[in-house]
Amino acid sequence: MEQLPGFILVALALAGSPGPATLSIAAAGAAFGPRRGLGYMAGIIAGMIVVMALAASGVTGLLLALPGAAPVIAVIAGAYFAVLAIRIALTPPLTERSHQGRHPSFAAGLLLSLVNPKGYAAMAALFSGFVLVAAHPGADAAVKMLVLLLVIALVNIAWLFVGAALTRLFRNPVANRVVNLAFAILLLASVAATLLL
Repeated sequence: MEQLPGFILVALALAGSPGPATLSIAAAGAAFGPRRGLGYMAGIIAGMIVVMALAASGVTGLLLALPGAAPVIAVIAGAYFAVLAIRIALTPPLTERSHQGRHPSFAAGLLLSLVNPKGYAAMAALFSGFVLVAAHPGADAAVKMLVLLLVIALVNIAWLFVGAALTRLFRNPVANRVVNLAFAILLLASVAATLLL
C-alpha cells in the first residue's frame, strides 16, 4: 500500500481532467440540474466499473494487441465523439423549459463510458503502473477498483455541480455559444490526445 498516495494522485489527475465523461456530466448539470443529471452520472460510473474490470483482467490489452483492432476502435470512438462534440457545439441557449426536457439517461452514460478511449487509457495506466497489494493480484485489483470507484464518483459529483453553477452562462446566447464551443473543442482535444498516446 506504499503506492496508494501516488495512485490516488494519478487517479485524480486522470479522472478529473476534462474529457468526454466529465464534460458531458458538466453539460448535463448545466442543462438539467444536479438531481436530474444523477442517473446519467450513475451510468457513466457503471460503465467505468466495466472498463476497470476489463483493464484489471487484461482483456483490454488483449483486444488492442489484435492486429488491426486498435485503429478500428479508434475510428469508431473518434466518430462517436465527433458527433457528440458537434451536438454540444450546436446546442441552443437554455430556457426555463430546458430543465423540463428529456435529460440524459443512465443508458447514455453507460454507453459513453464504454466507448470512451480516455477511460480505457487511464484504467490501463493505473492498473499496470501501480501495485497496491503485492503478491495478491486479485486483492490488488479489488483495492484499485474500490479506490478508483470512490475517486471517480467524487470527481463526477464535482463536475455535475460545476455544470449546475454554469447554468446562468448557458442562458445567455453569446456566453452559451462560447462555452459550448469550448466544451466541444476540449472534448475533441481530450479524445485526440488519448488516441495519439
